[in-house]
Amino acid sequence: MDEKDDAQRQGPDAPGVTGDPAALELAMAAYDEGDPRRIHHFLKVHELARTIGLAEGLDARTLHVLEAAAIVHDAGIHESERIYGNASGRHQEELGPAVARPLLERAGYDEASVERACWLVAHHHTYIGIEDDDHQVLVEADFLVNIYEDAPQDAEARARVARQVAERVFRTRTGLALLCSMYLSDAYAPLP
Repeated sequence: MDEKDDAQRQGPDAPGVTGDPAALELAMAAYDEGDPRRIHHFLKVHELARTIGLAEGLDARTLHVLEAAAIVHDAGIHESERIYGNASGRHQEELGPAVARPLLERAGYDEASVERACWLVAHHHTYIGIEDDDHQVLVEADFLVNIYEDAPQDAEARARVARQVAERVFRTRTGLALLCSMYLSDAYAPLP
């Protein structure tokens, strides 16, 4: 068994990995209480980030922190709307870490994991100069969900955005494959 397989097998029980993702999901759902769209959003981003991270061979600790960041990545939206009257990506990045930090800490994440997850929250709408695999995967997972949520009834708009981000943002083999399957394939034709 190679190192990649070993890391995937170990999962969150790997040495040095702390924090309870289920407790974090429940805490984030409680934070977003009454807003099923946002709860559905972070659940989908979390699952896609996990899938991409596993397929791309992220080590157990990086994957675990990535998953935590995916759960809390939009934690700044409520504060952004309250303070600025909108939920722009810039404001989410500014305000999200302060909201995410206590959620992560209460779910048992160690300080290094909290710091990295908060950094990812503070950069999940930053698409230029991505250097780290966990940052790339989070951005891709968020785009995969946002493309649909931003235009659920407009396949042409989704395809247009997908082509743009395929060229400018996406870098992982798995993220690109999912992007193509979801938005750039004509294989499925829904019934009228």
